[in-house]
This record gives sequence, structure tokens and C-alpha cells, in this order.
Amino acid sequence: MNTKYRKRLPGTTLEFFDAKAAVDAIRPGAWATLPYTARVHAENLVRRCDPAILDACLQQIIERRRDRDFPWFPVRVVCHDILGQTALVDLAGLRDAIAAEGGDPAQVNPVVPVQLIVDHSLAVECGGFDPDAFAKNRAIEDRRNEDRFHFIEWTKRAFANVDVIPAGNGIMHQINLEKMSPVVYVQDGVAFPDTCVGTDSHTPHVDALGVIAVGVGGLEAENVMLGRASWMRLPDIVGVELTGQRQPGITATDIVLALTEFLRNEKVVGAYLEFFGEGARGLTIGDRATISNMCPEYGATAALFYIDQQTIDYLKLTGRDDEQVKLVEHYAKTAGFWASELESAQYERVLKFDLSAVVRNMAGPSNPHRRLPTSALQERGIAVDLDKARAQEAQGLMPDGAVIIAAITSCTNTSNPRNVIAAALLARNANARGLKRKPWVKTSLAPGSKAVELYLKEADLLGELEQLGFGIVAFACTTCNGMSGALDPKIQQEIIDRDLYATAVLSGNRNFDGRIHPYAKQAFLASPPLVVAYAIAGTIRLDIEQDVLGIDAQGKEVRLKDIWPSDEEIDAIVAASVRPDHFRQVYEPMFAIRADDGERASPQYDWRPQSTYIRRPPYWDTDGVGALAANPRTLKGMRPLALLPDNITTDHLSPSNAILMNSAAGEYLHRMGLPEEDFNSYATHRGDHLTAMRATFANPTLKNEMVRNADGSVKAGSLARIEPEGKVVRMWEAIETYLVRRQPLIVIAGADYGQGSSRDWAAKGVRLAGVETVVAEGFERIHRTNLIGMGVLPLEFKPGTNRLTLRLDGTETYDVIGKRTPRASLALVIHRKSGETLHVPVTCRLDTAEEVSIYEAGGVLQRFAQDFLAGQECVA
Repeated sequence: MNTKYRKRLPGTTLEFFDAKAAVDAIRPGAWATLPYTARVHAENLVRRCDPAILDACLQQIIERRRDRDFPWFPVRVVCHDILGQTALVDLAGLRDAIAAEGGDPAQVNPVVPVQLIVDHSLAVECGGFDPDAFAKNRAIEDRRNEDRFHFIEWTKRAFANVDVIPAGNGIMHQINLEKMSPVVYVQDGVAFPDTCVGTDSHTPHVDALGVIAVGVGGLEAENVMLGRASWMRLPDIVGVELTGQRQPGITATDIVLALTEFLRNEKVVGAYLEFFGEGARGLTIGDRATISNMCPEYGATAALFYIDQQTIDYLKLTGRDDEQVKLVEHYAKTAGFWASELESAQYERVLKFDLSAVVRNMAGPSNPHRRLPTSALQERGIAVDLDKARAQEAQGLMPDGAVIIAAITSCTNTSNPRNVIAAALLARNANARGLKRKPWVKTSLAPGSKAVELYLKEADLLGELEQLGFGIVAFACTTCNGMSGALDPKIQQEIIDRDLYATAVLSGNRNFDGRIHPYAKQAFLASPPLVVAYAIAGTIRLDIEQDVLGIDAQGKEVRLKDIWPSDEEIDAIVAASVRPDHFRQVYEPMFAIRADDGERASPQYDWRPQSTYIRRPPYWDTDGVGALAANPRTLKGMRPLALLPDNITTDHLSPSNAILMNSAAGEYLHRMGLPEEDFNSYATHRGDHLTAMRATFANPTLKNEMVRNADGSVKAGSLARIEPEGKVVRMWEAIETYLVRRQPLIVIAGADYGQGSSRDWAAKGVRLAGVETVVAEGFERIHRTNLIGMGVLPLEFKPGTNRLTLRLDGTETYDVIGKRTPRASLALVIHRKSGETLHVPVTCRLDTAEEVSIYEAGGVLQRFAQDFLAGQECVA
């Protein structure tokens, strides 16, 4: 620790590190020009960096240079149970490996605090029209996930520095925003900015409070858990100036969908964004959190707002301790993190966005950045054949274009009281006119916090939502995560028999093909009140702004404008009904229970051999399924497992939705004795590699260009072609065949490879299959680091070169040659079936020396085991 700049925080007994003095000592006046992100990283360096390299690291920030790595030490790690659990399964396996080598397994613990929230395990089997939906869904969750929850309970008692918030309490991001983040952290008498990494791409949700929070994969989180710095280069820091004020009737969802399209077009992938300006000042933390949450949808790494009076008001609203609220304001103003202190900040690029230009929006189908103004439904071909749909309905049939799922879900929107109240008021107005949801629409309300239920009851509006089928089904991440549960069997069969175009409408952040439900061919994102409106309409085939939603008791036509609540009424009810005591009532008992851990558990987990949820990972095995992950990589003679187009998401690589009987994973679970109703989702089984490996590339919408129809078009499905035989089989059968042959594999893809959730199994699955390298035109940041964490080499085609220009067809074999150094130029050697050989230059996407070190060790866990055992030998 560098004590040179450690000072007393005036008026307190605390100390702080004066990063401003350190920066200005190198270049006088430089601090005033630094953006917020740069200031937080500078403070982190002054407080934690080796003094021998401090000045050199600070110069990178001051001079906006990117030729040297510098360390970042996040304060804490936040996990949901899917990736958090798999990270802890890895650590439990690491303990076994350490013990096998004579080390002390009890010494393998997270070094930084880990907060694990069980929020990704619940499926909406019972919709919101069932008054007992919450209790029924929770009971099913506990039954299906007993193995997982047993393991999670063990981790709480076996590992130091692990806190667990059990199922049924809310979503990690909303709890982080409403309670867990102190904004200013205090440790050992020192105050400093709160920072965290989280095992979910939407971790930047809490950036709305001015907290640098970055979504990472489970593997990168493991690295941070174990006390290692997250080495990085200065990111692109982009200023986004928000001007104007939103128009009447426009929600924060409309704003963020417009911003998502705008920022995607401005190519902010990987950047840290900082929102400022007149428009930003007028946004509440609820509005800001809606924007920050969708950070991965526009491709950025972080989406920050400055600390200002809105921050202080929100901390008071959510029941934070008075002394903590005072500390946040005092520290931010003293240390240079208050909004007014940032007025002189200089950005290398500034984008401007006018809030007053935002119209009512949706997004879809298929991508969250494909904005769809509600006024353009007709011209986009979405709102068509409404008369035909109504005629089918009159015949007792479900219409083509039916909305089969309408869900108010996700931390994106339920962190914003204004959005939830708007939906409830629209429901009240619809009920007053006698409108009802269509019977084929599965409706649900899954808030991210129990506080939502309290303020809805306070406003006497929960019953209005329940009347339309939007009763509370869970406090968890549900539909947005593909956990929408089963459809009514009759409805599902009608979709199949009539080959209907069925859709979902949800107030979430993800709508990739195949994600929401296997029988919802496409999905649309919309604000909570629009979700309610579509449940009433029952079809996507209408102009939601202009067409008739229904007829009231007096025979009058009812349109959206007739039931849309006014901004004045929404704001008045939010002001009157959302109170600090709601948040205290929720969080004080939750965190009091959390603090009582009970007895410590055995340092090694007693693995259950029949479990399909939790299994000792195979990363140190020499034989058995998955053992290739421990084998040396040769980067020679690789055969392609898949040739893939642009925009391959982690849902293609490792889907999270429900497991069907006719899938490879479903057949395996059936053989293991699980009833089909308890197959659960792919996501919940990621602690068992034997199940999760069978999910690799299991998305039915995958298009592997090695598999084609008779007319030459690419055939959709989880399919592969085994070479050299040329036999087309299901993807898992190809993987099994290559595993038996110990055949090293390669994956070749287009642009934007791996976008989507921070899903470590998208990397684990390919490595366990024997994939040694992925060559793409570009990588999503989190997925690239996950590949490295599993010992898979990411390579990038040079501009102008890709699988199409090279005329690749999958019959080739591949080598990679060259010295692997940060961003080196290597050669991809292609051996064609004809005997021709090509040497294609590619960029090594090991971007830092730390990433090279992790890759060469075989991955994050192998690297830690080597260092840990070497350290114990030194001590001995």
C-alpha cells in the first residue's frame, strides 16, 4: 500500500487516498481533465498499486495511452447462483486438486468478499393468473434444485468470505442497487469508491450510482475472487451528453431502447460510457439504472453516471443509513467524484443524444438493439392481418401472431418504480373499461425486489395487476433468462399443429431467437405498460397505437390512448407510495439472516455421484468425458467443429432455456432417471459438466455453415458434419466422436462472436469438446476473456479476410504458428483437401501479458493451482 497520499478525510475519523494529489504531482492540473472512470481507476492505483510502478500506471491514465497494462482491484464479487455456483464448483474442484497434490484445501478461499444471490433458478411454471403462483413456483424451484441448493449451502459454511442470499428474495442487480452497494466503501478505516465485478453481463446496473461495476464471466470472477488483480489497459472512455427532456407518455424503457440502437450504431463496444448533461441531471436513479442495465445490449463495458443529488436522494429513498449517506456526499465532494467536480472532464469522443426526440418504442424481433417505434409497426410488417387474427379468435382459434407470453420481468424495469406504477395504472384503467387478457397469453410479474410488492400494495394497485393476470410469480430472474416455464399443453399443441407464428412480449433486456421459450418464435422488448396492453390484445398483428384493444361495457371502442396513464398521476403515486421503510422492511431481516452462517463445513465437498446438477469438474482429469481440457494443446491438425456466421451469441453456444426430451441433454437426463417435468433449464445444470457439455451449440436456431440443404442454403439446427467422412449428425454426436478420437478442434466464425450474457459455459463447453482455438472477425469482450480463462486461444482475422473470402467449407485442417505475445500477428495455416496450403495472418487476441500467462498455464484454475502449490512449497 502506498501511504504517501493517505490523508485524513476532514471532519471524520476516516482516511482516504488523495488521487488528485498523486495525478497532479505528475502533471499539474491533469486531475481536472480526467473523466469519472479515469479518476476511479487512479484512486484504485494510488491505494493498491505497487509504488514502483505507480507513476507509470498513472501516466497511462493521464496521457490517455494504451501501451501498458495496469492493475485493477475490485472491492467485491457479486454472483447469481448459475455462474456463481459454477465458479464455486470450480473452487471446490480446485480444493480437491490441491489436496491430491498434498496442499491444504482449506486454504483455497475467496480473498475478496463474494455475495451470491440465488435468483436464476425459478421457472414460471404457474402464471400470474394463479393466485398461488408464487408459492407453487417456489416449491417447484426447491424440489428441482435440491442438489444445487445443498451445494450452495455447503459453500456458505465451507468457504471464508462467501455470503449467500437464498432463493425468493430478488434479483442480484436490483439488490445490489437497493442495498448491497454502499457507493463509498470503508475498510480498515479507509474510505474509497465501491467497485465490483459480477458474474452477469448486466452487472453495470449499479453504474447508475456512480459505481464501476463490470460484468465478467465466471472464470474471470474466479480470478478476482482469488485475490488477483484484473489487469487491463485504459479503456475507451466515451462521454454521452444527454440533452432535452422526455416527452409526455415516454417511459425509461422507450429511452433505453432508443439509446441502445443509437449507441450500437456509434460502435461503443468495449467502451466505458459516462452520461452527463442537462438530460442526465433530470433522470432519477430508477431511470439511470434502466439505461445502465442495458449496457451489454449496446456493447459497452460500463455505463456510468456521476454521483450527484439524485444519488443522495435515492440512497435516502432506499433506506440507507444516514451516516452512510452523509459519507457518500462528503467523500465524493472531497475526493473529486461529485458531479460538479467533473464539469471540466475531457473525453476523446463525445456523443450527443436528445431525450426529447424519443418516441414510444419496442425492440425486436430477435435483437435488443433493433428498435421498433410503435408508430412503425405497420411499415415494418409486424402489425398486419388484424382482421384475420380476430376472425380466427372468433372461431375459437388462437390467431397467427399470437402473444403467448407477456411478462413484466427483469431488473431492467422493476428497479424503476415509475415503470411498474405505469403498468399498474394502465391495468387499473383497462379493468375499469372491462378489458381482459386473452386466454392464450401466459402473463407474469416477477419483480427484482420485494419492495415492489410493498409499494404496489401501498398504492392499492397490486390487485389491479392481478385482475389482468399479472400476479407476482417470483422475486427472481425469470422470462428474460429463458425461464418462462411450460405452456398450457393445449396451447402448445395448437402452435405445433397449426405451425403458428407465436411471440413473446416482455419488459426485459434479452430477446434473442430461441431464448424466451422454444415455441415463441420471436420476442419483443417493451415497457411494462405496453406488456400489459399486448396481453389484452393477444396478438402482435396489430397497431398498438391505433387499433382497437377491446370494447367496453357501453359498446365503446377502447384504444391504448384511452387507458394510458398521465405522467402527473404516475409521478404523484410514486412520490406518495414508494417509501424508505419499504426497503428497510425488506432488507433488514434479509441481511440479518445472511449474517448467521452456523457451523463451518468440511473443506472438501462430498460429491453426489448421481447428481445431474453438481459434479466435480474434470479440468485435472486424464481420462473420462471432458478430460481433453487437461491435455496439452498442440494447435496442429485441428478440424472445424463449426463454421459460423456473424452475431453468434452465447445463447447459440450455451443456451439457457428449458431442456426438451428430444435434445442430447434431455436424453441424458432421462437415462439418469429424471422425470421430464423436472428437466429444468440448461442454465441450472451448468454445475454438472456431463449435462452442460451436451448443451454446447444446442440452440435449434444455430446455423453451422458446414451443414446445408439440397439447395445449398444453410440448415438450421444443432448440427455438425464429422470429417473426413462428411457425415451430418447432431452436434453432440459429432463432439462425442471427436472426443473418442482425441481430435483437436477449431471453431471459425464471423463478426461479433460471443455477444450476450457473461456465460462461462459458452467457453467451457467448447474447451471440454476439444476446441483449441476460435478464429472470428471480432469478439465480445466477456466471451473472449472466458475463452482465455479456459485455455482456448482467440484469434481475429485481419480486416478484409474472413471465412467467406477464404472459401472455407469445413473439409480443411488447421495449424496455428507463431510466438504468442499480446496482440501478436500469428499465422493460421489452412490445409485444403485438394492439397493446397494457405498461410493466413491473424491477430492473437491475448491482449495483455496477464492473458498470455493465463492461456499458457492452461487457464485460470490451472494457473492458480500452479502458483498456490509453488507458494506452499516456498513456505515449507
